[in-house]
Amino acid sequence: MPTIWGAKETVLDKNSYCTETGVANRNSAVLSVNVEAWERAERSPQMTAQMSPREPSVQGTTATASLPQSTTAQIRILIVDDHTTFAELLTGSLNRESDLCSVGSANSVASGITACLALVPDVVVMDYHLPDGSGLVAATAILARAPHTRIVILTGDPALEALEQAAAIGVCAFLPKDGSLATVLDTLRHARIGGFIVHPSLVSLLSARRRQHSEDIPFPDLTKRELAVLRLMGEGSDVRANAKVLGISENTCRGYVKAILGKLGAHSQLEAVVIATRLGLVPAQHV
Repeated sequence: MPTIWGAKETVLDKNSYCTETGVANRNSAVLSVNVEAWERAERSPQMTAQMSPREPSVQGTTATASLPQSTTAQIRILIVDDHTTFAELLTGSLNRESDLCSVGSANSVASGITACLALVPDVVVMDYHLPDGSGLVAATAILARAPHTRIVILTGDPALEALEQAAAIGVCAFLPKDGSLATVLDTLRHARIGGFIVHPSLVSLLSARRRQHSEDIPFPDLTKRELAVLRLMGEGSDVRANAKVLGISENTCRGYVKAILGKLGAHSQLEAVVIATRLGLVPAQHV
């Protein structure tokens, strides 16, 4: 069983925060690694993990737990990816950030669900393609049992249909793996406070295809202020940032967001941006 940056394998209690019970060689972490390089990392079907004996795991699946530096303010993150090198590099990078920490990793849909329910992370970083199915299957199961979990989907081949499905089930972000590490880290921070990210390259993808489907979506009657909020949403800004830009209170901004979701027939801000991009209400942005 591989260890993560030399950390001692330790089991986390459901209610525990990240504490310094393991020793990691954090100098081994590569902070500037591009996610595109991770995507090319060698796959390892042997990567498994270790679950707490208090929690019955799915047969044949386990999850690795590793504990970084102590702080109760840290965002606790579970990594679900079958690329061993990717998971290890991301773990090392997370544990070098003062406000982020990896609580464990898993390499399949089944082990990802089990690990999430046992470790109760704030955010899950989920690969779209896993050996036993789609990461969206795992996301659906996790959100059904732990609805407050924030899930970020990473994929090497983003597709419009996958993005729409992710938005519909309540995933908070959908990122391509050829983006930067900085983008991933910023997304994880936004996810914890209720923000969401639509990567500019994916917005461009949606814009290119919107004409094929826009006739199926009724054009909404949005006010000027609602349109302004919607366009800020399309840039990946959260409610707090949008309220500051527009000079309104956060509660007022949330009211506009609620109205936008209702008029677009969307269940999440991410889904609203998907629909708005199809209709041409949100301009395409390029990286």
